[in-house]
Amino acid sequence: MDLAHLAPLGAEALLTTLGLLVIAIGIATKGRSGIVGIISLIGLVASLGLVLTAKTGTIFFYETISVDGFSQFFKAVFIVVSLLVVIAAMSKYNGRKGGDEFFGLLLLATVGMMVVSSAIDIVTLFVGFELASLSTYALAGFDKSRKNLEAAMKYFLFGSVSSAFMLFGFSLLYGMTGSTRIAEIASVALADFSPAVLVALIFVIAGFAFKMALVPFHMWAPDTYEGAPPLVSALLAAGSKKMGFAAAFRILFVALVALRFEWYMAFAILAAVTMTLGNLVACWQNNVRRILAYSSIAQAGYIAIAVVVVGAGAGMSTPDGYSVPQFGLAGALLLILGHALMKTGAFIGTAQVADMVGKSGDTDPDDISNYAGLYKRAPITALCMAIFMLALAGIPPSAGYIGKFVLFGSAIYAGLVWLAVLAILNSALSLYYYLRIISYMYLKDPNGGRISEPKGYVLSLLVTLIGVLWIGLAPQGFIDWAIQAAAVLLP
Repeated sequence: MDLAHLAPLGAEALLTTLGLLVIAIGIATKGRSGIVGIISLIGLVASLGLVLTAKTGTIFFYETISVDGFSQFFKAVFIVVSLLVVIAAMSKYNGRKGGDEFFGLLLLATVGMMVVSSAIDIVTLFVGFELASLSTYALAGFDKSRKNLEAAMKYFLFGSVSSAFMLFGFSLLYGMTGSTRIAEIASVALADFSPAVLVALIFVIAGFAFKMALVPFHMWAPDTYEGAPPLVSALLAAGSKKMGFAAAFRILFVALVALRFEWYMAFAILAAVTMTLGNLVACWQNNVRRILAYSSIAQAGYIAIAVVVVGAGAGMSTPDGYSVPQFGLAGALLLILGHALMKTGAFIGTAQVADMVGKSGDTDPDDISNYAGLYKRAPITALCMAIFMLALAGIPPSAGYIGKFVLFGSAIYAGLVWLAVLAILNSALSLYYYLRIISYMYLKDPNGGRISEPKGYVLSLLVTLIGVLWIGLAPQGFIDWAIQAAAVLLP
């Protein structure tokens, strides 16, 4: 059998094989082999290379999987996030009991996210969602503390409800069209729009909104991000949530094109409420991981602006000749990439602080008071955290600034000045709680002496920092990449 034509799916095949291999090695060595982290690290690096060099424009498995610029963009984001988490986890889980389970589940979760980014069929899409979700449910309770288990249970319950909503909507669409392919569903059902189609779309959108943590479906995120192990929180906030956007963009843009963008204002309200509520609630938090969770909700509101721009900017062009819808989606993709890096780095920083405080017996390692004088106790962690906080607020030169600049600019080009102004004001508001964390790290007296910073954490933080600044200092290549990915959905 000639399998050469399946080469563009080599990254998924490699990670699936290695995920199962890691688990098998763990069984053989009773979970204490130090090689599983190295295997995971090498596998993710190789997979990233395969994704970046894969031939695009091919469709597999009876037109259910598409390897295109859009899917490869998201695959690169997912692999980079997992790679950074694995580097940090080398200091915490590698060679310790249960490490094989951690790395195996992480690799399988990454495969699920990658499948979702390529899916052009609702059955394949749902299978990818469930593979990623089931793996992350287990990871959320991995350390088996009371807080972990509570977070995992909440995540499981909310995730199950969102999956049920999504599956019910998919079943209605299949029943009305007789097809599971997204493009055929759009052409058959949405061309003759009916109340049944509206109900189906509402259920599907509700399911995606849970995954993306959009208001009012955001309730699970703060508790889960706070209670899960910090490295798992990084994977959830920077990877799993972006999976929801990958699926939503694929389905919504096809659907909205068929609907002639008649109800994009509903998404404008959703984006406005999400970004505002996320930032306002974050201002009242004293738990750093909850601050980052509500910040992540606000960032989801910013990213949702792209859906509004695609609807409002149909047929418009920017002064540089770009299509406004393409430019808006490219801005969202840039913000997704930047946010993935910044949020991963921020949560790895909280992992460092949690380990530091845990050794002293403090019952709440994520309280902001534990960050007092961090620049003296863990200077590399403090420096990286400070830059990540400023980047999340959109301060140049950083990935956060570039993503927001392009996305908010596209909203202005689409005539949505009020939405762009609201987003800018929300970004200014977010400076309050980001600067609050920085002030504790650099203006407060430390609660103890200098500590040793684990090599895995430090390496992961520095690699992330380079990525965040690289995008901010040399953005054009990333902007072009994002526009090429956007052109797949919005030709």
